[in-house]
Amino acid sequence: MVLRLLRLEAGDRVADIFAGGGYYSDILSGVVGSEGRVLLHNNAAYRQFARVALASRFDGRDPGNIIMHNAEVDDLMLGSNDLDAAIMIMSYHDLYFADPENGWPAIDADQFLDQIYRALVPGGRFLVVDHAAPPGSGNRSARTVHRIDPEFTREDIERHGFKLIRKSEVLRNPDNDYSLNVFDPAVRGKTDRFVYVFRKPG
Repeated sequence: MVLRLLRLEAGDRVADIFAGGGYYSDILSGVVGSEGRVLLHNNAAYRQFARVALASRFDGRDPGNIIMHNAEVDDLMLGSNDLDAAIMIMSYHDLYFADPENGWPAIDADQFLDQIYRALVPGGRFLVVDHAAPPGSGNRSARTVHRIDPEFTREDIERHGFKLIRKSEVLRNPDNDYSLNVFDPAVRGKTDRFVYVFRKPG
């Protein structure tokens, strides 16, 4: 499981950024235990996109150490030096996707990443998993097929002070057709995905 790469401990505080229906938040809650906490973050666009899955997951069930953390991208309300870890699963590319007419406003990626960096304690980890785009494509595929170039992503995040400490090939699928939208039935759930763990120095 990719979450093991974070090396979390009981009592840790973790933010699941753009958590959607809360699948990973649910897993994280068991890892950090009753003394820890998980911020299940969604902005308005993600809440709308995942409303059915989110309602179904927690219908009639107290999420316990999971906190529903609704905040817009210009102020994630994550505080400073307060989190042991943060994750973004299949959503980093959305920093470069915009469709205002359908409720997806443009995001200032630099300001967004600075907020995550500030929220982590020194030594805090940041896990990113996303759908890979062809090498050298930068963030262009994010706007069309919801993919992003792994090397662009690494450089983008490291530019904000993070250091890459681990990566995994467990979700790679080099036979994937990068021209297809990740929601296309031919590739959905089988895309080529990269896994990176970064650390805030200190």
